[in-house]
Amino acid sequence: MAVSAFRGTRLPLFHHSQFPVARTVSGTSKKMIGARNFKGFVLTAQYSQTQDLFTSRLQSQIEKLPKLVEDIVQTSINTGPRGVTRLVQGVQAFVGVGGEWLNDLSKSTSASGGLPSELQLGLLSPLYLRKLFERMGATYIKLGQFIASAPTLFPPEYVKEFQNCFDKAPPVPFEEIRKILQEELGRPIESVYEYVDPTPIASASIAQVHGARLRGSQEDVVIKVLKPGIEDFLVADLNFIYVVSRIFEFLSPEFSRTSLVGIVKDIRESMLEEVDFNKEAQNIESFKRYLETMGLTGQATAPRVYKYCSSRRVLTMERLYGVPLTDLDSIRSLVSSPENSLITALNVWFGSLLACESFHADVHAGNLWLLRDGRIGFLDFGIVGRISPKTWAAMEVFLASIATEEYESMASALIQMGATNRDVDGKAFAKDLEKMFSSIQELDTEIVVATARGTNSDTTAVAANVVMDERQMNALFLDLVRVSESYGLKFPREFALLLKQLLYFDRYTRLLAPNLNMLQDQRISIASNKRTNGYKDSFN
Repeated sequence: MAVSAFRGTRLPLFHHSQFPVARTVSGTSKKMIGARNFKGFVLTAQYSQTQDLFTSRLQSQIEKLPKLVEDIVQTSINTGPRGVTRLVQGVQAFVGVGGEWLNDLSKSTSASGGLPSELQLGLLSPLYLRKLFERMGATYIKLGQFIASAPTLFPPEYVKEFQNCFDKAPPVPFEEIRKILQEELGRPIESVYEYVDPTPIASASIAQVHGARLRGSQEDVVIKVLKPGIEDFLVADLNFIYVVSRIFEFLSPEFSRTSLVGIVKDIRESMLEEVDFNKEAQNIESFKRYLETMGLTGQATAPRVYKYCSSRRVLTMERLYGVPLTDLDSIRSLVSSPENSLITALNVWFGSLLACESFHADVHAGNLWLLRDGRIGFLDFGIVGRISPKTWAAMEVFLASIATEEYESMASALIQMGATNRDVDGKAFAKDLEKMFSSIQELDTEIVVATARGTNSDTTAVAANVVMDERQMNALFLDLVRVSESYGLKFPREFALLLKQLLYFDRYTRLLAPNLNMLQDQRISIASNKRTNGYKDSFN
């Protein structure tokens, strides 16, 4: 059938003169016969090429199969019996959320109108996937937070939905915390701590924090304790996710173009670091060395780590006393110029971007305080970022362009920072960026002032705070990512982390120094290579 379909046609790539005309005694042309034979040859060659390509791909996949099997077997060994437990819990969570979906589906089908998209996608929809993650517990809640904070890696509808994946968890009974402390310290906790408050200061999905006092020195400390069973669940869950991603890439090589396994490795590395308190202690020590080397210890600090009563699962730190940078009234009672305190915080943080091995990547109000002695306190180094000099060089141009509203320069910086395999129309990109950044001024940010009269006096306390919906901040990320991706650009994850911290600082600026332009003010020094090299040379 394929050969007959080509009868009577000509192949435009070849001229007739290329094929000599053979004649019979009667003068009949054999040109058509030769053409038919050639066309049959072309079809045979095309089939052969397709078959060779398929064979080559199959051979390539077969060669990869032993490595895949080895990875699965090794991962299964590393997971051990805990994998079975998590499998049972996963089935229970799947059945529970599946029941919710079926119930919602039955309600929707009985009502008039089309079926909503979240019901059409089932458990793969952002809504039900987020519910499934929450039922699966700590690992998946953290994974949801990773998705929510990585608009450069995940579709916008999933990033938006996982903003609702809050890191809240009921506290673990103190007796269980006491048991972990004793196991990690290797001795009765009474021999280390004079007192441990059984009521936690905070309880998140993976850790719990208690106030305490050291025996002997009587210093006030906080103890961060990894919740029981979290490590087992984490290892089992992350290993499962890794195996699934490896299988997906093996079955469909197209997934390798999306760097699925690479993303999963990034998630696994990030989450394992967050639950290794030895790593957090190293992050704190690195930041403190930076402060000492740059002569900034009188302006900022981080908690001292007490190594003799810290471990991978327990972190004992100096307890710092202060107020968040959003508590305007308290800040005014501590310092004469809230604006100067903000400038100090900005200079210290900007300087750490390249000077430290990692930078603080979660400077929300709970982690950035003005201390009673007037210094800036950086708390909780569980989430950090790392930035390459190349990315930061482009980021500096990007920030300067925001300040001066030079959108062509901004577009050029983003093109330099992003990875792309095609040419980008810089002028068109700049115009789209200008439209997007005009929406920043429309963010629904307000200052809320609360007053309260003292019970035993006529004095009135005034407290101010900045209110800005987290979803609005993330919507800004998504707009930037959406515009950039339309031009084929993909950004490194640290870009999103950096931008989010800058928006946190923008909050503080609106409250503490409304007339300050943090990207143009001469009192604020954005990190430079010269300054960074001077820091690094001191350790060589």
